Amino acid sequence: MAKEIERKFLVINDSWRDCVTSATAMRQAYLSVNSDRSVRVRTSNEDSAKLTIKFGKTALVRDEFEYDIPLDEALEMISFAIGSVIEKVRYTVEIGGFTWEIDVFEGAFQGLVIAEVEMQSEQDQPEFPQWLGREVTGDRRYSNQALATERLKPEVVHAVSN
Repeated sequence: MAKEIERKFLVINDSWRDCVTSATAMRQAYLSVNSDRSVRVRTSNEDSAKLTIKFGKTALVRDEFEYDIPLDEALEMISFAIGSVIEKVRYTVEIGGFTWEIDVFEGAFQGLVIAEVEMQSEQDQPEFPQWLGREVTGDRRYSNQALATERLKPEVVHAVSN
């Protein structure tokens, strides 16, 4: 079993772009959601795919299981999405021994930019870069699951635009 320990923040400017180490175009869809679990399919750069199952009610720590699946099966599964298919580009930035993932959303959520940092322990203290805004760990409105399955009010998206 793998634990996912992460913190999530809004991004307030584009200065992170100078330090990007990778970029991956993603499409993801939720196939099943409940208050304490979800099943998601995700494609990366239209050449690989994963099926992810998450358990847990807290936003900081959850149990996560992830499996590689054939791309053609993932594309078929996406047609069974609950709600919207999320489209985004995920960029990575390395700072002080931590990898920050910056998701730049497209489509219905264009303008929304969220940074996550995965940690080994809840006690980890990653360095917070100057491009971070308000922390949204635990704010369901900014979870990918909520974005896909519960319509965010447009003013929330516009309020976090750069």
